Amino acid sequence: MADHGNSIKNDDTYEALREDGASKSKAAAIANAQANDDQSPSKKGGKAPPYEEWTKDELMSRAQELDVEGRSDMTKDELIDALRNQ
Repeated sequence: MADHGNSIKNDDTYEALREDGASKSKAAAIANAQANDDQSPSKKGGKAPPYEEWTKDELMSRAQELDVEGRSDMTKDELIDALRNQ
């Protein structure tokens, strides 16, 4: 296991997420949140409805915010997949 210094609070979680294909920033955010007693990243939940309940225009706007490439040619299902994998 590599030591990531002070920037990564939970090296084991970070490495496991990276091995599963998570980006460095996503793995770092999750690993650091799990190491913080004030956060519960494993709990499900925001208040937003699932993407399936969004309109295609709403999905397109969110994809634009996140700069998803190829969004203008995507179907609603493709937009949902792209947003979830962003």
